[in-house]
Amino acid sequence: MLVRRKRGWELPEGAATDEATFRNRRRLLKGLAAGPVIAAGFGRVAPALADADPRPVAGLYPAKRDGRYTLDRPITPEKYSTTYNNFYEFGEDKDIWQAAQALTVEPWTVKVGGMVEKPVTIAFDDLVKKMGLEERLYRHRCVEAWSMAVPWTGFALAKFVDFARPLGSAKYLKMTTFMDPQEAPGQNAFFYPWPYVEGLTMFEARNELAFLVTGMYGKPVPKQDGAPLRLAVPWKYGFKSVKSIVSFEFTDQQPKTFWETLQSSEYGFWANVNPAVPHPRWSQATERVLGTDQRVPTLIWNGYGEYVADMYKGLQNERLFA
Repeated sequence: MLVRRKRGWELPEGAATDEATFRNRRRLLKGLAAGPVIAAGFGRVAPALADADPRPVAGLYPAKRDGRYTLDRPITPEKYSTTYNNFYEFGEDKDIWQAAQALTVEPWTVKVGGMVEKPVTIAFDDLVKKMGLEERLYRHRCVEAWSMAVPWTGFALAKFVDFARPLGSAKYLKMTTFMDPQEAPGQNAFFYPWPYVEGLTMFEARNELAFLVTGMYGKPVPKQDGAPLRLAVPWKYGFKSVKSIVSFEFTDQQPKTFWETLQSSEYGFWANVNPAVPHPRWSQATERVLGTDQRVPTLIWNGYGEYVADMYKGLQNERLFA
């Protein structure tokens, strides 16, 4: 007899917003986009509800959802996840979505280099068409102890790694965001180690959960959420999910990441979610669910342990959870 054990982060199917309701809501918002729509509680036009996206790949949305990935809570309303953002390139406040509209995302190219069979630079639109798109429901846990649940669109990072054809000697994947201080005034702050750099081990990059994001809520990802290409690694704290990526470099040296360079005692390379390991300045035991007044218990690995825990066996001496 087959006995199915519920995963630690799963609740009954009814706990998540059903797909029909979500799709109908998106169609309604698209219809309303011809006129000004005011985000409740914000008193201004919501960026996610603007006119149809002009980018060439916009016609590829919505993508088919991969039903293997479910949620333990309703999808976070779009107005919250697109107006409450960290994007230090444009400022230190959460309310930076307006400033982030200065980001130029068309054209956009992606450079693949380092320890690969053949370095290549590819247009973002061509990359998307080559990879294909799917939608996944993931939880996102910020190191600041807030969380959200998002329908991301994109493609598996492992699929991109196969496209890049790294050498067998490559041990890490280094990802770098754009650098343009004129367009992104936050990059003029000399005390930050610009550009933003993040990294994964090759084992992590090939894990089935690692996801390169091109969209959310059934359309291209907004600028403030990391357009046109960002990372989603849901078992790690959100600062690992680098935004607006322009470069992928395969290397045999562990990358020195942005926040690790700035403050290594608080932000390490691994940054896996663990409620039992506090940040030096606050507890990680619970998290505030964005768009609600709820605080819920935080789960180790953000609830994705069955997918990822085996990668870290034998690394007990590493600071895996900070």
